[in-house]
Amino acid sequence: MITIDKKAVSQGQPINVRHFYENVSGRFKIRLLSDESGFDRLIKDQNLHRPGLALAGFVDLFSYARVQIFGNTEMRYLLHLDDEAREAVLHRIFKFDLPCIILTDNNEPVPGMIELANFYHIPVFGSQYSTTKLVYLIGDFLDDQFSVRCSLHGSFVDVYGVGIMFVGKSGIGKSEVALDLVERGHRLVSDDVTILTKKGQGILMGAGTSINKHFLEIRGLGLINVPKMFGVRSIRYQKRLEIIVELEIWDDNSSYDRTGLEGSSVSILDVDIPYVKLPIVPGKNITVISEIISLNYLLKHYGYDAAKDFMARLDRQLKDGQTITRGVTYFEHDFE
Repeated sequence: MITIDKKAVSQGQPINVRHFYENVSGRFKIRLLSDESGFDRLIKDQNLHRPGLALAGFVDLFSYARVQIFGNTEMRYLLHLDDEAREAVLHRIFKFDLPCIILTDNNEPVPGMIELANFYHIPVFGSQYSTTKLVYLIGDFLDDQFSVRCSLHGSFVDVYGVGIMFVGKSGIGKSEVALDLVERGHRLVSDDVTILTKKGQGILMGAGTSINKHFLEIRGLGLINVPKMFGVRSIRYQKRLEIIVELEIWDDNSSYDRTGLEGSSVSILDVDIPYVKLPIVPGKNITVISEIISLNYLLKHYGYDAAKDFMARLDRQLKDGQTITRGVTYFEHDFE
């Protein structure tokens, strides 16, 4: 059974506003309204905040360390104030160590807002998206940046749409299995080292590192570039981890699942992942078995379990007191 080294587990670190803007501006149609003087400010919280009460004067519970979202309500309130009151409100807000402000729904900055933002070095952005949509998109991005993650040694392949991670001792043949699957039309996610990120509850997403992604190391041959050799159809940049397959040399003293009734799982970042221990012997086609593991997983996902079906048939046979007979009652004229 595999274990995760605690040293391999890490939490996402704070990001600066420059990194945030470079990664979300194109994706979520966000434009810069102020200057870049505050781009070194840090975003330390993955949650977002709408400062309605803070604008009204109650700042005792103001979550100023979060990205501030100014929607229609906030902007209408600011426009409702006279120039002197509006400037006082903005001064009160900008004195806090805000990471940045985003105006939604194509709202334009109120008079004096950009000047004060530049004075306090607080970046202000604008977006055409509604507040609800932008909060979801930005929230998902920040949740990913701050999520817990770990590294796992193995080969990660998309087999019939199912993310299978092959693990085992060094030299057991993980990369060779991945290469064979790619040659049969499946898609490589990563080899050797995979970074797993916890997305929400019960979901692990995997990707290669910035260096090793889509390279395979075949012992005796060396490194190969999979997309260069097999084309773009042969790779994926990310995939949900759904099955762990551990390869090991056949051990007479080890026990292996014969029916699939019990099922095993391994916990990674508190997410239970189905686990299969696959013994290797000469002549065993691991690639085809891997495809069957994937197809069997899909059948179970859609409600059919072959092991339970077989046991139900056996129980009915025993309950009725019937002897086991051949599977057909009459051999018709087919003597091939």
